[in-house]
Amino acid sequence: MKRLLNLTLGVMTAIGGFVDIGNLVTSGISGARFGMSLAWALLLGTAGMVLYGEMAGRVTAVARRPVFHVVRERLGVRMGLVNLIASLILNLLTLAAEIGGVGLALELASSINYILWVPIVGFLIWFFIWKVPFQVIERLFGLLGLALIAFIVAMFHLPVHWHELGTGIVSPVVPSGEGHPTYWFYAISLIGAALVPYQVFFFSSGGIEEGWTASKLGEMRANALIGFPLGGLLSLAIMAAAVPVLQPRNISVSHLGEVGLPVVVALGKVGLIIMLIGFFAATFAAGVESAMSSGYIVAQYFGWRWGKHVKPAQAPRFHAICLLAVLLGTAFILTTVDPIKVTIVSVVLGAAAIPLTFFPVLVAANDSRLMGRHANNAIVNALGVAFFVVIVAVSLATLPLLFITKAGQ
Repeated sequence: MKRLLNLTLGVMTAIGGFVDIGNLVTSGISGARFGMSLAWALLLGTAGMVLYGEMAGRVTAVARRPVFHVVRERLGVRMGLVNLIASLILNLLTLAAEIGGVGLALELASSINYILWVPIVGFLIWFFIWKVPFQVIERLFGLLGLALIAFIVAMFHLPVHWHELGTGIVSPVVPSGEGHPTYWFYAISLIGAALVPYQVFFFSSGGIEEGWTASKLGEMRANALIGFPLGGLLSLAIMAAAVPVLQPRNISVSHLGEVGLPVVVALGKVGLIIMLIGFFAATFAAGVESAMSSGYIVAQYFGWRWGKHVKPAQAPRFHAICLLAVLLGTAFILTTVDPIKVTIVSVVLGAAAIPLTFFPVLVAANDSRLMGRHANNAIVNALGVAFFVVIVAVSLATLPLLFITKAGQ
């Protein structure tokens, strides 16, 4: 049982960092508009996250250094500062989207406008960061987030044409009525939603919180190789469930409730309750992760003491940054900006910034002086370089597609 509980960091990272508001929205939109023809982008993003997540965790366990320490060391102080600023902006956008996502989930459960929930959500995120132990957070939300398995169960209660779904995956085509730029925009959105930098920072820093060392590489790999594929599987189920329910009705996802409609159609009120628990756990966990990631990277860049493995009084600047991030994210959503639009913009901008985070990880994991016998072998290194070329191409295409398609409209 203890070994199973030790996997909850990976599960929480999968639930909160992978299947967050970004993946819920992009997977739902993609399934509703493009069927399974964009499944390849989701699978590619998942494979990349497994590959680089394992590298980041291995560097953390062997070198006992979190990712952002490596970023500053490998890129230098000035370039590291650029990365810090870019990562903070993305974290704040993501945090704002997650706070809005929790509000939307609570609106679905209570019929009370999500804006009224936003200050409460912000306070609860801060409270969990300030008071609740790290292992309690990861286990609570990692396990609650498994309620999203309802999307997989729903697939077997819906009128699914399995052959057509399979054909869409292996022979993707742009559906009639959809333009190629929009298709590629959502492909990048799915990749960006799978590879958001904050989950790398959280996974790595969480490894320090968990006390990973070279002797615990098996535990780290189990977290990476089970957690991230689980997130990819749940995201694929969300996309697939949208095909028989949303696509025939021409429902273009503009609200979190429309993402969960297939579960409600398939499983009724019980499905609705389970789905709402999953939505709440995923978005709330992601809010905690993105806020903590902001504190992690600032503290790691400036060399401050950080983490929940020390008392708040011993890491005041880390907790102050987390609190400031929550306040800014809450204030941004209180302007009544649409959380769904914020989500789409944040995952796309995240795709543009991926190389800044992943390049130092690749270099460090390939450094035999730092990693010794745990450095990348030839196969992992070749895969890492090949995927890095892909994400650079994705990064270069991101902003042009964002403007050409007007954020996927």
